[in-house]
Amino acid sequence: MSYQAIYHQKRRSAREALSLIKDGDAIFVAQVASAPMVILEELTVLKDFGIKDTVMVSCLPVGYFQAMDDPEMIGICRQESWFFSPQQRAAHEKQLAFCVPQHSTSALWKKVDRARHEGRRLVLLGTCSPMDKHGYVSLSLSTIYEKELIEQGALAILEINPNYPRTFGDTLVHVSQVAALVESDRPVPEIELSPYTDIDAAIGHSVAELIEDGSTIQLGIGNIPNAIAHALKDKKHLGIHTEMFTENMLDLLEAGAVDNSQKGFYDGFSLCSFAFGSRRLYDYLDDNPSVLFKRVTIANDPYQISRNNRFVSVNAALEIDLSGQCASESIGHKQYSGTGGQADTVQGAQRSKDGKSIIALHSTYTKTDKTGREVRYSKIVPELTPGAIVSLQRNDTDYVVTEYGVAWLRGLNVAERVKELIRIAHPDFRDWLKEEAQRNGLI
Repeated sequence: MSYQAIYHQKRRSAREALSLIKDGDAIFVAQVASAPMVILEELTVLKDFGIKDTVMVSCLPVGYFQAMDDPEMIGICRQESWFFSPQQRAAHEKQLAFCVPQHSTSALWKKVDRARHEGRRLVLLGTCSPMDKHGYVSLSLSTIYEKELIEQGALAILEINPNYPRTFGDTLVHVSQVAALVESDRPVPEIELSPYTDIDAAIGHSVAELIEDGSTIQLGIGNIPNAIAHALKDKKHLGIHTEMFTENMLDLLEAGAVDNSQKGFYDGFSLCSFAFGSRRLYDYLDDNPSVLFKRVTIANDPYQISRNNRFVSVNAALEIDLSGQCASESIGHKQYSGTGGQADTVQGAQRSKDGKSIIALHSTYTKTDKTGREVRYSKIVPELTPGAIVSLQRNDTDYVVTEYGVAWLRGLNVAERVKELIRIAHPDFRDWLKEEAQRNGLI
């Protein structure tokens, strides 16, 4: 049978494709912009099919789907995530979605082990670009665990969309490996670069001073990474090895700061696991063999990361205590995001020759009190907010950067760490932090 004949044989509507779901299935959703929204928007059809006891794992899906807010889906499809989107945060508060604690490199195999223990069949819901003349589709903007699931025999239901870029690496899947194809022409979700503040710029400047020419970098998304990228434009021979490929990395490529020539690992290539940005970014990625999308067990594995020269990871935290413990995913007991690749990339950076791991954050945040007054609080605290999740152990915290400078914690004892972190705290809170540290016997 020709590839075109196989393709036409597997074409389905979203409703028809979802009819392939069986009781007890473990359903994995492709990550972020690769979440197949045309399929997910029809997920409540499982009620009509009488399906029971499925579990669906997603990560930061970009878009809204009713099934996550529908109490009638309880007992039909349990929603889980290891990194929350805004919709998942809201659903979590109503006990309609649940957090699965995981590092990025273990998110798949631990959940697959659990699914097999419970006798569940694996299913992948993903998005792909159109089939080429050889019968291959591309998983496009995410290969966190999507290709690996197909290799493990998951039933693959893919939304095929000509607006998605064709990418290379662990993305190519033959049409014969797909159970159903749902055609779609929806726009690819986009996010624009955020404008950054003077505080972000000060942090970006300090971080850029730590990054030498010839370093390999991992950045995230948001105001601080954008400010860091701007401050890096005059650097030379930078490389990219990152979980998320972003617009600011394209800026560095176009500025000539990144040429991937001195990485020591995948020289000549930018390496990532997923991408999210604007149409400009997607057009750059389309049919571009210089960007390799690799599964997260390569992109975020500490050993693989350590093979890069002068690897620098930059991550964020919501608050950090005086010993160096970082809470990066919850506000007290309230789950906000997830661990993601933070611990993995931090450890990989410190194993890399001349590598550095950096936690970058504002020294303060503001919150409205019961009277409506804006109150400022320190993000560097004597102890974490009760219930806060320790995303990064103090054993692994290396550099911490605020707008007031850089604290290098590597090899310091607790008393020395306390003094370094107080030094980069907001001046209004330094005396309080010192008093609390003395009261708690830390200095």
